[in-house]
Amino acid sequence: MTTLEKTVTVADTALSRLEQENRLFNAVLKGPTKKPGRFGFRGDIALKFQAQLADEKRPPDFSIEQVLTIAEAGAPTLEIFVGYIHSFAYLPVVAEVMKGILSPTGTNFIFCNNIDFLAKYRVVVDGITYFVLPCDESTVWKEMTDLLSVDKNDIKKLDTAGKLDHVLDKAIGFKEPYTEITVEEGIAKMEPVKNRNENRPV
Repeated sequence: MTTLEKTVTVADTALSRLEQENRLFNAVLKGPTKKPGRFGFRGDIALKFQAQLADEKRPPDFSIEQVLTIAEAGAPTLEIFVGYIHSFAYLPVVAEVMKGILSPTGTNFIFCNNIDFLAKYRVVVDGITYFVLPCDESTVWKEMTDLLSVDKNDIKKLDTAGKLDHVLDKAIGFKEPYTEITVEEGIAKMEPVKNRNENRPV
């Protein structure tokens, strides 16, 4: 039986190391998608762990949240990766944790809390290009469907895995001439991290 014929597990994919390091958590989807040989993940990826005492489980210090990605069985890298970080300053940590997992020719989106609301950047870190976009009181899923002009009627009857396939297949190969900046320039431009709960009723 080939890898494509059996049920794909995270161990068959480029996400395997993150799983071994216990970085994949809060999963809405963590399993095969509708396409043969493909594994989908929607959830969070821990970037920095808190110190733990004995057996206590503490949440990470900070993470890539609302991750959307698909991984092909046997492929060494991911061709598409989407996530949210609270601060642009976390981008080098993203690059470090995801080293060897993201493809130099892949499509990667990072939504960020503390960049100008109209900003759209291209940032290259260690040979990997990230489209960095603002995200304040929305969700990564909504931002991506809006960015890609996904018709809600096309996906409303699909389940979580089917929706992920549809949206991320459309995102692969995304190209826009966004302003290219360095990490240092982005850190210099970034704003204070906004409290996403500030204006919400208690």
